[in-house]
Amino acid sequence: MASLGVNKVILAGNLGKDPEIRHLEGGATIATFPLATTEVYKDKNGNRMEQTEWHNIVLWRSQAEYAEKYLKKGATVFIEGKLRTRAWEDKDKNKRYTTEIYGDSIHILSNKREEGNNPNTSGTPATAPDTPF
Repeated sequence: MASLGVNKVILAGNLGKDPEIRHLEGGATIATFPLATTEVYKDKNGNRMEQTEWHNIVLWRSQAEYAEKYLKKGATVFIEGKLRTRAWEDKDKNKRYTTEIYGDSIHILSNKREEGNNPNTSGTPATAPDTPF
């Protein structure tokens, strides 16, 4: 019997800082940035509570170029992607792990950039081209 797996992440949140852009030797572009998602709820006493989670986002190629051009700290985005965990050894030879969201598509919900540079001025969510990494 074939095994079936689904690895799908959907997030809407705010960029914690401007995307960090790297250009690889082969010409590929990578963008990375932290994304904050905040859950608001009331505790048993009726007090408003907030819980914020931080997610490490990775975008490749045209998605990364889109992020470089249009995204800034504070922008609200909708991202669909998948979880990836990678491992490495630190300087003390300890094995370290990090889990990242590799974005498949990204949509700007709001942006703190100037109106002239914002692709979302029509009121329609701006969308990066869907391209697999």
